[in-house]
Amino acid sequence: MKSKEIVIGKGSVTEARPAAMLVQVASRFSSSIYIEQTDKKVNAKSIMGVMTLAFVPGDKVSVVVDGEDEEAALEGISALLES
Repeated sequence: MKSKEIVIGKGSVTEARPAAMLVQVASRFSSSIYIEQTDKKVNAKSIMGVMTLAFVPGDKVSVVVDGEDEEAALEGISALLES
């Protein structure tokens, strides 16, 4: 299991298109991927879950991945959220 704290970059992930892109990237990996924000933890492969987080640029979240491709999954999700 790996985790990383990320600061959300420009753009809101809670809008439909960016949230869909996040889910698409997460779905490419076999690892379990969760995003944690304060008291919420959602599956990064769930569009509805991602949209409930209400990210804004500058927010800090933790990405937690577990599985055989966790390194690549963490890198892919981090790059998307930080951009």
